[in-house]
Amino acid sequence: MDFLADCRTRLAFDLVSNTWNPVVLWALRHGPRRHGELRTHIGGISAKVLTEAVRRLERDGLVSRVDGRYALTALGEIFLGPIEAFGRWADEHGDEVVKAQNA
Repeated sequence: MDFLADCRTRLAFDLVSNTWNPVVLWALRHGPRRHGELRTHIGGISAKVLTEAVRRLERDGLVSRVDGRYALTALGEIFLGPIEAFGRWADEHGDEVVKAQNA
């Protein structure tokens, strides 16, 4: 399979390549949150970067904003599966990556 600039596989990789996309989606897994709640829950993210992230996720159809609260769309809910798999991988192999980076 070729990974062309406009192929669907590249599109999926782009969704997880931004550091904050998966983090914001994961933070919304238990239900809608206001911007300030999200920022407090995530930690380490500026208001500007969070705004950029939720706007990007809205544009991609993974998050919606209703009554000032951000929530996962059906598509966003489905995307939690791959994010969880990445998290499991990181938990199981993160030390190996850090070791390789320090070598």
